[in-house]
Amino acid sequence: MFSSRNVIMNSFQWRKWFLFLIFAVYRRLDTVDGLKCYCNSERCPNSTCETDGFCFASTSLENKVQKFTYQCWDRKNSFPPGDMPIWCREKERDISCCATDYCNRELFAETGTTATAWKVLPWVMGLMVLGVCAAISFWWAKRSHGPKKRVPSRTPYPTDDSVCEARHPMMRTTTIRDMIELTTSGSGSGLPLLVQRSIARQIQLVDIIGKGRFGEVWRGRWRGENVAVKIFSSREESSWFREAEIYQTVMLRHENILGFIAADNKDNGTWTQLWLITDYHENGSLFDFLSARTIDSITLVKMSLSIATGLAHLHMDIVGTKGKPAIAHRDLKSKNILVKSNLTCVIGDLGLAVRHNVASDSVDVPTTNRVGTKRYMAPEVLDETMDTRQFDPYKRSDVYSFGLVLWEMARRCGVMPDEYQPPYYDCVPPDPALEDMRRVVCTEKRRPNVPNRWHSDHVLSSISKVMKECWYQNPAARLTALRIKKTLANIGTPDYIKLEVELDEIRV
Repeated sequence: MFSSRNVIMNSFQWRKWFLFLIFAVYRRLDTVDGLKCYCNSERCPNSTCETDGFCFASTSLENKVQKFTYQCWDRKNSFPPGDMPIWCREKERDISCCATDYCNRELFAETGTTATAWKVLPWVMGLMVLGVCAAISFWWAKRSHGPKKRVPSRTPYPTDDSVCEARHPMMRTTTIRDMIELTTSGSGSGLPLLVQRSIARQIQLVDIIGKGRFGEVWRGRWRGENVAVKIFSSREESSWFREAEIYQTVMLRHENILGFIAADNKDNGTWTQLWLITDYHENGSLFDFLSARTIDSITLVKMSLSIATGLAHLHMDIVGTKGKPAIAHRDLKSKNILVKSNLTCVIGDLGLAVRHNVASDSVDVPTTNRVGTKRYMAPEVLDETMDTRQFDPYKRSDVYSFGLVLWEMARRCGVMPDEYQPPYYDCVPPDPALEDMRRVVCTEKRRPNVPNRWHSDHVLSSISKVMKECWYQNPAARLTALRIKKTLANIGTPDYIKLEVELDEIRV
């Protein structure tokens, strides 16, 4: 009787596993047009997603609990287009990519503490082939439940700090500046990806300091240091990709370019936040600074020279194995320039920047739909006569915008400074349309007014000459950023001012 019942149970077990095997084979043979990946997100039906890019798996530590994420990554979201995602280019231990069906489900298979369906399936197929008997079936049942009884292995990420220290020695340094000096050594290519992601996950947002069309800017804290966190909305994903890519250009780091720290994406399952982390400057933008404060002639020259120095570094190409391509900003304005504590300036917001490819003599233009600020657009940009296939026109357009920034600063300088106003405030509405700017700048060929009081001040008079040479109607006649830098450096020397006074006395 016992033997008969045992045979019946074995027969029932055989039928059950045989149906399960047929179902598994059917799912395997299901044809798809794209790459199928294992997905553990609530948005994925049947734990499967489909993509034209890559499968990826990642692991992170949240509240001291190790979390695993398996999803698809579309090719359109990679930069440069067609390349692997930025976090898959380096051999990191916490994120991996692959390009075959369901290849990501085993990337972290040995990390978990419980058996998964994908671990059980090989055992089931082995039992089917070997024709396991009742005793082996009993042994297999104990085996499948065994992992639950095992003592879980110690997680390699016990706390946030130990995660960083154990996985990258650089995180043992005390400040971000120390880490940057250790990694870049002048190359300016940015921190390693693992360090970027570790820093981003330890930042605490404190308060919001700005808003824009891209999203918000927050002041954050990392190990007692202030950092600026630019949070892009999901619809501005391409802008986030582009700006992070430009900031990590080799040899870009410079004292007059906003210091890049990290880029990371935070997905809570409902929406994705895209973070760009940079140096924090408590004085805010040049626009905010000039709106609230006036400056003397020494500060005017110092600020102007620092902006020109940063722009000259952007425009310059550095030849070599790890050389820097020439870069044009395309949206230079007082709101995209930040004031440091020593009252020099840094150029930020590189989301619209273009790079010059010397080998092919082509321009790497971003795919984003954003355009520059209309008030600061050069005449050739407004009337669409600029040759966008060549790189030099982009640099000349930056120089025009720099001339308008010079005018904004000069208005707030002197014994009797004028109130802050944006360029062309007396010609166009507060939010001008392209037609308004085209009429004033291209048709009427007007430029911001230069007050008579500037002619009696040696520094303001010299600055006004520079700005006029920046906003010529003919782009080829404008100064280069390097020439502007050298001219402003001479204006700031006492000998230059003394010479100007003597020339004025001779004229009188």
